[in-house]
Amino acid sequence: MTVIEKLEQEKKLLSPVFSGKTGNPGTFGFRGNLVLKEAAKFADEARPPEIMADQVILWTDSEKIRFMGCHVDSLAHLELIVEALKPYLDASGKYFVFAGNIDISEKYHIELGGIGFYVLPLDEATVWNEMLECLTLDRGDIKRLGSGEKIDAVANAASSFSGKFKNITFAEGLAVMGPVRIPENRPV
Repeated sequence: MTVIEKLEQEKKLLSPVFSGKTGNPGTFGFRGNLVLKEAAKFADEARPPEIMADQVILWTDSEKIRFMGCHVDSLAHLELIVEALKPYLDASGKYFVFAGNIDISEKYHIELGGIGFYVLPLDEATVWNEMLECLTLDRGDIKRLGSGEKIDAVANAASSFSGKFKNITFAEGLAVMGPVRIPENRPV
């Protein structure tokens, strides 16, 4: 069973835009949402998740997530990402988290649970577009590729990424993060 299948079985992956084999042999991709915290359940009532990571891009081999990009409303949710994905994360993986409440001019590298995360602001665009820009990939070069092959291209570029971001601890990140913003950019 693949990592993607395990996460689907655990009901952690929602709203897939793509889920399946990519163009590289033995690799699998997913684009959609990731459940970080379930809502309280009453009887057999189905409720939407309390906290989710959206615009998630995962690229895995049969055992580990080797690349991830996603958006969360708050940097504090980084801890929930580690909780949700811990068995599937690897110290050699490349993980990019776009947090909605960090200073637009800052970029951090935060290690949490032995895993390194590149934490960036989401500059009013999509995680996909931000990843292309961060990894200096030309849209024209991947335009004609299939969905899985596009994930391969981003993941392959991310594997050699060595951007120099400010190293901070998770606690330091929590201390400097701003209020969570709703889509109209008003503090909650």
